[in-house]
Amino acid sequence: MTIHSIEAVHEGGCACGAFRFRAMGKPIRVGMCHCETCRRVHGSAFGAYAIYRRDQVEMSGTLATWRSSDEGRRHFCPVCGSVAYMEFVSRPELDLPLGAFDETGLFEPDYELWCKHREPWLQYGARPEYEEERTA
Repeated sequence: MTIHSIEAVHEGGCACGAFRFRAMGKPIRVGMCHCETCRRVHGSAFGAYAIYRRDQVEMSGTLATWRSSDEGRRHFCPVCGSVAYMEFVSRPELDLPLGAFDETGLFEPDYELWCKHREPWLQYGARPEYEEERTA
């Protein structure tokens, strides 16, 4: 008898459905970001992302891109404006927003970044915290 490994596939996309993605397997890590750009882009107190290797994600649809920093690229749906994903050009990974997945409760963040900008009413000490970027 042969046992086959079934790799989890999680799908998601933008609010209007013009952009879709399929993420295969487990993310590399899951984090929350309190940087000022994530706060503004998401219109929320933070951004929360599942980070996957590029080769783990398939995408369909047309996106627009904003160069948010020297390294950062934020891709969004030009129809509804939803954040589709972000990336740093020097890293072989994509950051998929947790709110863009079709299912809720898939992933819990492992850490928080840019905590120096965190809202004071958010809980402290729930996971490893970094004042700015991760060190590991």
